[in-house]
Amino acid sequence: MDQEQALELKQREFNEAMERYEKVPVYKVIYKAVSVVNVSLQIYLLYLVHPLSIGLPLQIFSFFAAYLAADFLNGLVHLFMDGNDDYTSPAGPLVAAFHLHHRTPLYKKNNILLVYFNETGAKNWLVGYLLLAVLLIRTAAVPPVLSWIMVYFGILSSVAEVSHYSCHVTDSRIVQYLRYLGLFLTKKHHGQHHISDNVNYAFLNGFTDPLLNMIARRFSRGYKNRTDRHYATYTGAGTANR
Repeated sequence: MDQEQALELKQREFNEAMERYEKVPVYKVIYKAVSVVNVSLQIYLLYLVHPLSIGLPLQIFSFFAAYLAADFLNGLVHLFMDGNDDYTSPAGPLVAAFHLHHRTPLYKKNNILLVYFNETGAKNWLVGYLLLAVLLIRTAAVPPVLSWIMVYFGILSSVAEVSHYSCHVTDSRIVQYLRYLGLFLTKKHHGQHHISDNVNYAFLNGFTDPLLNMIARRFSRGYKNRTDRHYATYTGAGTANR
């Protein structure tokens, strides 16, 4: 099979996956279910760690350690997903729908709390992480500082979705201030991910992108000439307005 035939095959697989996404209700229900589970677990984790007093200096340390970890690990998942072209598996429709965020970069304007809830539904892997965090913290298997780091990481992984969303909609004052503080992505920084190829995968504040870009150069073939071409013949709607 030559390159042109391989591309045509992937485009057919993509279209078939999106047809399943649109016609099989469970795929859209998954987003809402994951949102409910993730947010519920985040609230429960806050309840669990609230009695664990570690003092202000360690709280600040825990928050920023979690911030760096969330920026890096969520970017790493983004890197993996941008290169994932397994459209024929049971998860194929979710993979295909994910790729449409490159084709439809303009998101529907929503209340920031609704954005937090909705976009958290795309983070299936976070369910497993949060359940593990609950288990470890409930059994006192980790020290208090690490417990706080784990909880902050779980919440900031959802905040990363808000930071990314804010790069594609009109700025609010709070978003502009968070960018000024270096806590949210700037549009210019994230814009390079869409303009260029195989760069700037982080989407909390982008601080770890230099490391992610090194990993991408070593292990990823990029998206401009691969997965971004798979939706070229797709004529349905994008998913950014879900």
